Amino acid sequence: MSNVSHPAPAPLGGPLVTPTTLLLAALVVIAFGILAVRFLFGLGAVTNINDGYTWGIWVVYDVVIGSAFACGGYSVALLVYIFNKGEYHPMVRPALLASLFGYTLAGAGVIFDLGRYWNFWHIFWPGYAQVNSVMFEVAVCITAYIIVMWIEFSPAFLEKFGLKDAKKKLSKVLFFIIALGTLLPSMHQSSLGSLLVVFGYQIHPLWQTVLLPLLYLMTALTIGFAIVIFEACLSSSGFKRPLEMHLLGKLSNVMTWMLAAYLAVRVADLAVRGAVPSMFQPSVEALMFWIEMALFVAPLAILARPEARRNPAKLFVAASCLMAAGFLLRINSFLVGYETGPGWHYFPSVSEIMVSVGMIALEILGYIVLVRYLPILPKEA
Repeated sequence: MSNVSHPAPAPLGGPLVTPTTLLLAALVVIAFGILAVRFLFGLGAVTNINDGYTWGIWVVYDVVIGSAFACGGYSVALLVYIFNKGEYHPMVRPALLASLFGYTLAGAGVIFDLGRYWNFWHIFWPGYAQVNSVMFEVAVCITAYIIVMWIEFSPAFLEKFGLKDAKKKLSKVLFFIIALGTLLPSMHQSSLGSLLVVFGYQIHPLWQTVLLPLLYLMTALTIGFAIVIFEACLSSSGFKRPLEMHLLGKLSNVMTWMLAAYLAVRVADLAVRGAVPSMFQPSVEALMFWIEMALFVAPLAILARPEARRNPAKLFVAASCLMAAGFLLRINSFLVGYETGPGWHYFPSVSEIMVSVGMIALEILGYIVLVRYLPILPKEA
């Protein structure tokens, strides 16, 4: 571990009730109101899913995309604990907190989309569990990872309440928890790509490949770095704190190398599979593919020069483009590039969109409350 000393985390303080938190709370209330209707009257009362498209935006965004956007803690943990880059340690708790909310809400999002949600426990019961199923592996790994993250984050609660002995005992086994925290995301992020592999010809050739597990894992890692940069910029602006450019600049260097590796694998895979002609067909799928690829290439162009990695605005724009690219990769492969048969169409209803917006609002609101109340962000000099 690096010998560089870092400021200890400290509660940010400040008012909890502000125009921002009130707006976020209102969006959360609207989402929970819609969910109350969903649980009382069924999915058909608030969603546009159908027999052809049984997975709507609640699965694709709240789970598939939401879990990728929650990989900041995973990506930073790999740097700090696996590759021994202790200089990034101040970023661990903020990234872990965002990941904690993202994954917890992703787990809750699965319940929203289950028709017989009262049977969700069947996933974990030996008499019902389908251990050969990709979905079983995803469900078990995500559930286990949520538990692991709560344990990883618990030192912040123990410090807040002065439970030094409990924290000391936890620290003796924390290395094992951290190891699980790097293994489990690697498993289920790749398995989210495996879900599409088993769909076979129903997925458009631009996205159907046996390399989907690798592509999903690579983009999850890369998006994790982008999320850390994105949140650091917003946190600095919103809380009027200095931006740790010496760390973010180095982090962006790791992010761009990961992104370049992903693009090399992606383009080579398209060429080897003979899918290049599909890129030039006059179709919605081809258009969405080019938008997706443009967003992946944009961060490399923006951060091509070393001085650009010391510019907060360029870092923020590059991170935003990469997040949008990861968003589109998953939307394209799960919805745009999915063809279940003639006559079936899907576009999310306003209610579905508002629930997803409400979940995002809940995540942001929880982040604001906890950084003000718990020792998460480094103490300012």
